[in-house]
Amino acid sequence: MIQALIFAPLDFMGRHATRFLFGGVLVGLLIPPLAELLRPGLVVFLLLPLTLSLMRLDWSAFQSYARRPLLFIPIIIFLLLICPLLMFAALLPLGLSRPLMEAIVLMAAAPPITGTVAIALILGLDAALAVIAMVITTALVPFTLPPLALLLLNIEVQMSLVEFMGRLALMVGFAFAAALIAHRTLPRGWLQANRRLMDGSSVLALVLFAIAIMDGVTAKLMAQPGYVILATVSAFIANLSLQAIGYAVGRFVLRFDQAAALTLGILAGNCNMGLVMVSLADRAVFDMVVFFAMGQLPMYMLPGLLQPIYRRVAALQT
Repeated sequence: MIQALIFAPLDFMGRHATRFLFGGVLVGLLIPPLAELLRPGLVVFLLLPLTLSLMRLDWSAFQSYARRPLLFIPIIIFLLLICPLLMFAALLPLGLSRPLMEAIVLMAAAPPITGTVAIALILGLDAALAVIAMVITTALVPFTLPPLALLLLNIEVQMSLVEFMGRLALMVGFAFAAALIAHRTLPRGWLQANRRLMDGSSVLALVLFAIAIMDGVTAKLMAQPGYVILATVSAFIANLSLQAIGYAVGRFVLRFDQAAALTLGILAGNCNMGLVMVSLADRAVFDMVVFFAMGQLPMYMLPGLLQPIYRRVAALQT
């Protein structure tokens, strides 16, 4: 009875994942005390979707990419170097305020969010590509983001390489270890039979993360509504632009199939701005923080809004 009461809501969330993701960020904005209450759980909410996605993943899919390791060199260069350079070049003549321009370029320089793996699974795209690209780019970003920030924006990012890499290795290593233990200990077929339950748990964690990260944003919205609206519109445009460029690079340059090309687009557009905020510390001025917070909106809303388009494109003949 108790098991059914727990499983039924999670299964429902798994079947309606994109709608819950859409609503999560709005709840965080509309109910500030809830965002404040959940904020201490940010790390847990960040790691749980990655762990569950790795558990659900068809690990045999990794073998295909393991036979083509050089394929990830252009992917890494594109995500960590070309995206921020293109964004900087596109924004330079627009005359945006300095903090907003800096925030958008730093967004493009960040690695994909861990939630891209769960999003790829939910949308039926190439989750193996998503997880490999996410892990490698996240591991390499301490070497790429600081020099880019200094070169393009004259921002000296205060990032302790040893501490950053240690935390990263601990988080990613934990997720992989937990997934490996699950694969070896759970009965054969359990993971496949309960994939919607795991999708629902991933969605719940992503929604809780979206609510928690909005802590303090509502007050800033009331204080500077004009800039918050501008930051939100800019975040949607930047996300969609990077997704379109990523898809085009994957499809026409790297010759990926439709699902893999869409996955590269999602990886390019959904950037881990939380890591940038941590690295900037007190250098992140108010206007930049606002953009990083409002940048969560397209990451959680677009999968639901664009799901029919993703599925239609993925179904095209390759």
